[in-house]
Amino acid sequence: MKIGILGGGQLARMIALAGYPLGLDFIILDPSEDAGAIGLGEHLHGQYDDQNLLAELAEKADIVTYEFENVPVKVAEFLAEHTTVFPAPNALAVAQDRLHEKGFLQQLNIPTATYASIESLTELENAMEHIEYPAILKSRRMGYDGKGQVVIKSKNQLAEAWESMQNAESIVEGFVPFQREISIIAARRPSGEVVFYPISENTHEKGILRVSECRVGDVIQSQAEDYVVRLLDALDYVGVIALELFDVDGKLIANEFAPRVHNSGHWSIEGSETSQFENHLRAILDLPLGATKARGFSGMVNFIGGLPASDNILDTENVHLHLYAKELRKGRKVAHVTVREDDRDTYFQTLEYLIDLAKLTDNS
Repeated sequence: MKIGILGGGQLARMIALAGYPLGLDFIILDPSEDAGAIGLGEHLHGQYDDQNLLAELAEKADIVTYEFENVPVKVAEFLAEHTTVFPAPNALAVAQDRLHEKGFLQQLNIPTATYASIESLTELENAMEHIEYPAILKSRRMGYDGKGQVVIKSKNQLAEAWESMQNAESIVEGFVPFQREISIIAARRPSGEVVFYPISENTHEKGILRVSECRVGDVIQSQAEDYVVRLLDALDYVGVIALELFDVDGKLIANEFAPRVHNSGHWSIEGSETSQFENHLRAILDLPLGATKARGFSGMVNFIGGLPASDNILDTENVHLHLYAKELRKGRKVAHVTVREDDRDTYFQTLEYLIDLAKLTDNS
């Protein structure tokens, strides 16, 4: 069985690593010559809209999936006419446009921040008469890891904020006064079987995820599961999905969803009976889904732009280093490290040590 992957970054790399024990082969379409995953399968080197490469991918792959949500929808739709594509293109179409995404979530009675569509400075000024400061102006498309967005703290910043968007179609969102950020990751196969991972509690800085911790038995788990099931059913979804949420006094407010495996679930590689990457493959192949039970206490720390010496990580018990085969560059996710412990106190001590290491080498 050959799996096609659109995108050859670290998520594709981890999908392929999870697939080898299942006897799967991979073919990866990516425009980069040195993407982290391309050593793990056949590499189709070219742009995502290259019709010849897409035809070759559709011919060779039994199923096609993707590692990021900015794959052009038309590409996914073309492939779906010639082979099986999971998640289906409709999920991409919703997730790629923040305005459509917010409306879709609200149609499912999943609460979101107050928001408005913005296409001019005048529209931004008018919207801010009804949205309280601070607010966040975001491009509707292509933003990730804090890119394509700016915080607005007062009226006198509106013109500068709009200028920074370079006339891109945008959305302005009211600030959500959250106590914590969480995400819920689920997997669904075509037969309808669904499994949920324990929620992740996440810490971001400069719009980039820094730390995710598995929270077993959290009181918010059932509410998060309810919301993600609404998404799965409405999209007739197949594969792994992640829904990012704000916890506001025990009430969950949706931020966005990702139709793919997700950074906040990396702890599952060592911290769960079945990783999110293996369950994504099981789901798209319509195989029985693996158990998602957590194994002790686990968490993940990202390394952004820089790395400590590997010895400083690998000499710590119950810690696992995942290098992405990427050149070090400012603001780039280049590795993550997980800790999995049976003892709670030891877990927190080790996690703090890893967080400090990441801060020392941070180049964001």
